[in-house]
Amino acid sequence: MLTLVHEGVDLAKRGKNQSVICRLRSGWAVLGDSQFILGYCLLLPDPVVPSLNDLSEGERAVFLLDMAAIGDALMATTDAYRINYEILGNSDPALRAHIFPRRLNEPDEYRSGPVFLYPREVRSRDRFDPVRHDESRNSIKAFLQANGHSSLELEGVRSVGAAK
Repeated sequence: MLTLVHEGVDLAKRGKNQSVICRLRSGWAVLGDSQFILGYCLLLPDPVVPSLNDLSEGERAVFLLDMAAIGDALMATTDAYRINYEILGNSDPALRAHIFPRRLNEPDEYRSGPVFLYPREVRSRDRFDPVRHDESRNSIKAFLQANGHSSLELEGVRSVGAAK
């Protein structure tokens, strides 16, 4: 079964996913389809697997390190006071990590809980726009590149799912 994660990875490989930030060792850093929390990112594994448990121990470590690197980039490039990481996978059988920069100016009733407690109408606002969100994408990418995480710095490093 093909999922939105499969589609996103396929588009990224073909250079047609406009939300791509950069290629990491375990997959693709992308901006979320909704930017109701500016800087919301996902890590899409490449190749796509059903869950974190379908990766070897080493592949899991690389995926989780890449996820944390995106969080580091968000801490450095936004006004976030903390980062929320979520790996759910209940709706589609495809691993992906949601990475949310949380801000002190969020409404009190939502700031201390998961972002999915925001009303659906709020979460569906502010759709990703490649022009409007270009500065955010580029600043995250620049941080990842400067800190040795993007594919430009990873030539020759084995990626998740590569031959062992």
